[in-house]
Amino acid sequence: MNLDLRFYWSLFLRRFPMMALFILVCSGLGVITALKLPETYSTSARLLVESPQISNDLAASTVQSNAIEQLDIIEQRLMTRANLIDIANRFDVFADIRAMSPDEVVEAMRGNTQIRRSSGRDEATLMTIGFEGRSARIVQAVVNEYVTLMLETNVEFRMSRAENTLEFFQEEARRLGEELSQKSAAIVTFKSENADALPEDQGYRLDRQTLLQERLSRTERDLSAAQAQRRDIINIFETTGSVRGDIAPRSPEEQQLIAARAELRLLKTDYTDTNPRVIRLQNQVDRLEAVVEAQIEAGMPEGAERKTPEEAMLEATLSEIDSRIENLSADMESTETELDRLAAAISASSANGIQLAALERDFEATQSRYQSAVQNLNAARLGERIETTAQGQRVTVIENASVPNEPSGPNRPKVALAGAAAGIGLAAAYFVLLEFLNRTIRRPAEVQSRFGIVPLASIPYMESRRHRFLRRASLVAATLIVVIGVPIALWYIDQTYLPLDLVVQKGLDRLGLG
Repeated sequence: MNLDLRFYWSLFLRRFPMMALFILVCSGLGVITALKLPETYSTSARLLVESPQISNDLAASTVQSNAIEQLDIIEQRLMTRANLIDIANRFDVFADIRAMSPDEVVEAMRGNTQIRRSSGRDEATLMTIGFEGRSARIVQAVVNEYVTLMLETNVEFRMSRAENTLEFFQEEARRLGEELSQKSAAIVTFKSENADALPEDQGYRLDRQTLLQERLSRTERDLSAAQAQRRDIINIFETTGSVRGDIAPRSPEEQQLIAARAELRLLKTDYTDTNPRVIRLQNQVDRLEAVVEAQIEAGMPEGAERKTPEEAMLEATLSEIDSRIENLSADMESTETELDRLAAAISASSANGIQLAALERDFEATQSRYQSAVQNLNAARLGERIETTAQGQRVTVIENASVPNEPSGPNRPKVALAGAAAGIGLAAAYFVLLEFLNRTIRRPAEVQSRFGIVPLASIPYMESRRHRFLRRASLVAATLIVVIGVPIALWYIDQTYLPLDLVVQKGLDRLGLG
């Protein structure tokens, strides 16, 4: 397509009435819509996320959440379907709210609500929440209700987290305390049932075993010696008919009697028989002789004949040796019994040590978890106290919503200019579309470009006077229709059929631009 300004200017003039119609219709719709759109008001409030009042180094709250995350949670809880419908009905936000469905109310509320957040490194986290509506009082009430709900939601969110954390660690500390008591009781029971074979007494048992083994060996030697002594005494008596004093053991009274007789003989060499010391020692000797005589007679069976002193001495000596042998045998038996018991305890001590170590490991692990739970419980109590007294991170209002003095919309010049721009765009699209659809030859240049031939001359269309008059009359008529008829038609539609602002809104909604 060759560029021929004169040719396209003539086409523009020929198509101008229809293009003007598009421009006038769209401009008229834009102007009427701008004039008839209801006034809207908007207001906003500003919120600030404050840092904890108490440093985390001194006391940390159990509710640890990022400021942006906290605002996201609050926003999502605020913009729920139930909250939006309740606020819209309570403040009568929309004029025709009774005719609107719940979905339309929610969509309109969300569309009229503006929430913006600002944050950055080393910057405060702010939130601005605004609302646009048909009344200044309504928008202020809605924004204030938003702010109230956000503050309540923040407090509820932080308190619920702190209380849930506290309840969790209270239950955990109670459960671990009961488990710790059970494991402690199991250890006490095990030690009580295995008191003779506990690993901590293993050293004592080994030392005791060594001592008893030495004692058993000594007792065996003493027993063997006593038995040999008994045999020797019997052999001596059978051979000589007497018991040697250095061999036969004497009773303590006999030994005292021999010593007293020897001392009496020594005293008599120096003193007379009337000396008090001699008399006293003589009485002692007589008493000891009587005791020894009674011992000899007591060792004899009833009705037996009185034996000679040597025989009595033999029986007394053998009786003493037999008693000693009996005591040594009993001592050996008790020692062997204790050694057997110690051997069994030493053998069982290893297995008991393994079981006890396992019980103690479980006890220590449970105790460690219990101590950790108690520490966390104390931290949770402190965190809950911080949230109760509002000393943790919190959201505060730094600027409340005010009643707007002037409407914020609509931007009527912008709406009218948008209508005019739409008309111009439609007119341009109409011109370009006709040009692309028209494939007829209208200029010599098109003959040359299409068929590759150069025309010798071109004869223009010879228009008659009548035809020129009709063309100009039709152009004037079309212009009058566009200039006068179109506004009258738009006015008639607006007054009798449907307001033009609603027509425009429905059209935009159908196009997805509303």
